[in-house]
Amino acid sequence: MKRIYFILIFLINIIISAQKPYVLLISFDGFRWDYLERGLTPNLEKIRQNGVAALSLKPAFPSKTFPNHLSIVTGMYPENHGIIGNFFTDPYKNLKYKLNDTSAVKEARWYLGEAFWETAERNGIITASYFWPGSEINLSYRHPTYFVNYDHNRSYKEKINGIIKWLTLPQEKRPHFLTLYFHETDTYGHDFGPNSPEVNNAIKHLDSVSGYLFDELSKINMLDSINIIFVSDHGMTEISKEKSINIEKLIEKYNCKIQDDGPIMFIEPPSQLKNEVYLTLKKNEKNYKVYLKEEMPDYYHFKNHPFIFSIIVVADLGWSLTTNSKSEWINYAKGNHGYDNNQLDMHGIFIAIGPNFKKNYRTGTLWNIDIYPLLCKIFNIAPRSNIDGKLDRIEFILNEK
Repeated sequence: MKRIYFILIFLINIIISAQKPYVLLISFDGFRWDYLERGLTPNLEKIRQNGVAALSLKPAFPSKTFPNHLSIVTGMYPENHGIIGNFFTDPYKNLKYKLNDTSAVKEARWYLGEAFWETAERNGIITASYFWPGSEINLSYRHPTYFVNYDHNRSYKEKINGIIKWLTLPQEKRPHFLTLYFHETDTYGHDFGPNSPEVNNAIKHLDSVSGYLFDELSKINMLDSINIIFVSDHGMTEISKEKSINIEKLIEKYNCKIQDDGPIMFIEPPSQLKNEVYLTLKKNEKNYKVYLKEEMPDYYHFKNHPFIFSIIVVADLGWSLTTNSKSEWINYAKGNHGYDNNQLDMHGIFIAIGPNFKKNYRTGTLWNIDIYPLLCKIFNIAPRSNIDGKLDRIEFILNEK
């Protein structure tokens, strides 16, 4: 009798699992909103024509990779989820967070928000990640059931084959929420600029990646049953060495700590010199804007984290902030991001298709912080109460059931 009971429970769990939706969230790093308009993406165009397509996806500020990947999966602005840049410092403990530091990116102390895979796992939903910032976190209850440590040179076929392998696991072990990440358009956008032949080739490459994914999903009879969401973390704009400003040279007599460069720079002067440094930068304010932390405009949502320095300098679109010791990159870089997130060049893409999404539906700009509550809605689970995202700004793209 007991054996029959356990068999019934097992079968019930399989049925419940089978009824849960499947969602594959795919990020094309640095894929600007208008790359889909170049006539290079026939596979992605099928999604735009048959699923949901937004005009653009608005990133959070600063429009950089790690902050925005976390905003997408937590529904929070960087000042709240804690990843305020690709590189930043805890000034109280003198610890550094760097996106290329394989140890630092796994440290749970940096991540204040709850990623969707955490929310899902708490609700009995198995998750998996083939690369996503924060997915390698070193606490077992905070990372997906299945995840892969980041490898920049991993082939796209190997990544997709990994996703397919997870989706063909036995029902009771199979993930229902999965993430996938590709870096190509960001890499070539930095090196050659967003309007280069190299970026066009990267766009075509990612479209072929999408075609391969669709073929493989068809082979396992899942193409029509899985929700696929393509997003990008930010856009890209052209830069040049002729449009650079050495900020350190303006304030070199003040012995300031300077963090980051390019589109945004953080400055921490000796406390008694803060106003003097600010006024010096204000007096020379041309092709950039300088703010005291507490005066940062509210629309940036970027002043309430303790690791943000006292003075923030934001370059105008296409301009670059440099220092005396670290300015060589401006001689060869052709594209960058991290600027004002209201600038359209900084916007990414959002296209989606699947049983939970409307068909042939076009909408205006969506906000990336609203994707987390959208995912919660799809899986019918409660979102965290402290998020910044709002379901009512995005749920209209879902099928009405």
